[in-house]
Parts: sequence; C-alpha cells; structure tokens
Amino acid sequence: MQVTEFLFPRSRYRGQFTPQNLMFNANLQEFSQKVSYICSLETNGKISSEDAYQKIGDLWGTLSSSKANLGIDMPPSTEL
Repeated sequence: MQVTEFLFPRSRYRGQFTPQNLMFNANLQEFSQKVSYICSLETNGKISSEDAYQKIGDLWGTLSSSKANLGIDMPPSTEL
C-alpha cells in the first residue's frame, strides 16, 4: 500500500454508470476526505470552529457547483 492510498482512500463506484456520475462520485469522496481532515484539525485545536465551518462551507460550494456543471439532477421528490 502506498502512502497516497493510505491518506486518500477511494471506494469503488457502485451506482448507475455515467461519466458524470463517476466524476461526481470522485468529487464526493474528495469532499468527504477533506471534511474529515478539517474536523480532525478542529477537534485537536489546530483550527478554530469558525475556520472549520468556513472551510467546510467553501468545500460544499465547490461540490455543489461541480454537480451543477456536470448536469446531474436531483432525484424526483418522494413526498407523500
């Protein structure tokens, strides 16, 4: 196992295959990994809660824009 595989683990994509879905899955895994690091830094007192909140918000914005750029729609609402 290489260091990058240990630091940045990736899981296989098991959903409906389209290039857009595969790319969004990669972006989602990267988002998850970065949020985990930010949470660890905040928990250990290396960054403030406000800084962590801001960084996670920025990452969320990036993930949202990648979804829009890839043209992935939200699933239909299942309201009862």
